[in-house]
Amino acid sequence: MLLIKNIEIYAPKFLGKKDVLIGGRKILLVEDKLHLDHKKVQVIDGKGKKMVPGFIDQHVHITGGGGEGSFKTRVPEITLSKLTKAGITTVVGLLGTDSTTRSVENVLAKAKALKEEGISAYIHTGSYEYPTKTLTDSIKKDIVFIDEIIGAKIALSDHRSSNINEDELARLASDVRVAGMMSGKAGILVVHMGNGDKGLKPIMNVVENTEVPIKIIRPTHVNRRENLLIESFDFAKKGGIIDLTCGIYDKLAPGKVILRAKEKNVPIENITMSSDGYGSWSNYDDYGNLIEIGASQVDSLFYEFKKMVDTLDYNIEEALMYLTSNVAKALNLYPKKGCIQERSDADLLILDKNLDIDTVIANGRIMIQKKEIFVKGTYE
Repeated sequence: MLLIKNIEIYAPKFLGKKDVLIGGRKILLVEDKLHLDHKKVQVIDGKGKKMVPGFIDQHVHITGGGGEGSFKTRVPEITLSKLTKAGITTVVGLLGTDSTTRSVENVLAKAKALKEEGISAYIHTGSYEYPTKTLTDSIKKDIVFIDEIIGAKIALSDHRSSNINEDELARLASDVRVAGMMSGKAGILVVHMGNGDKGLKPIMNVVENTEVPIKIIRPTHVNRRENLLIESFDFAKKGGIIDLTCGIYDKLAPGKVILRAKEKNVPIENITMSSDGYGSWSNYDDYGNLIEIGASQVDSLFYEFKKMVDTLDYNIEEALMYLTSNVAKALNLYPKKGCIQERSDADLLILDKNLDIDTVIANGRIMIQKKEIFVKGTYE
């Protein structure tokens, strides 16, 4: 058992100073004072520190993304400590552009490996392509029968996508929806949004002309350009959930975008953030030639959180929502994930006075303590 004493808790709502008892991968007790004197109870003094829920990164290319600049541009697999050092205790993996040299099988195997190494991991089936790649012979079967698979992915408004039409998009969303209902999972369709002029119009047409609930289709990277962002605000006002990508800076950085969203009366509970970690970013000239390529990092999620508090005057409670409770609710994982309360999974971060990560606990196990990595990936 693990007892953390005298620590300020943001659950993400501020609870004040509490003691927290952890055992069997769960939070057992959150009380003003707990007294346990036993040699099997490890005690951590939380004085001067803050406890927050472990971050949920719902968009990570855990087997590496990229590949559109030839074989040498394939991003490598992520390692466990890259995630834990960034405060990520729950990750959702998915394919990127490349579903030819990589597969859903690869992503599932990597998720299982990360689970064995100590964190929680889920994945989405599918890819940029349509008909989309699956593990079984259908998206429905993937979601219903494979524990880790909670949804599917497709790409729209992108020159690398399969240019899926609205009928195909509606059919795909319906299949995902029904599979989620049958399995008790989120059953969501994550839509990679590119720079194409159509933007969110195909999604809105499906929502308006079919019975597909708006919250089933989840556009991500909506802060990649101004016009797409404005469309996404309207989408969120109508009940949809939008995902902002960290690592995009200047006026389209997530923290600044959320300030604008609040001015436009966009429901903040319909906004999440993710890193797009280990995916490749690329720039092209006017003729479609690749001129620059690189890889996104998962620590952009934590940096955005700190920037929101330190420079954009967010309070800690609100800044945490977009990468903890909002995400957990959007993935149908709340209150198992995304909060600090009794019976929730013991996924916790302890932050120092500068809001830097001091300790990471995933499923009740200390992964990092006093900024020292205790648990590394198998080949690290």
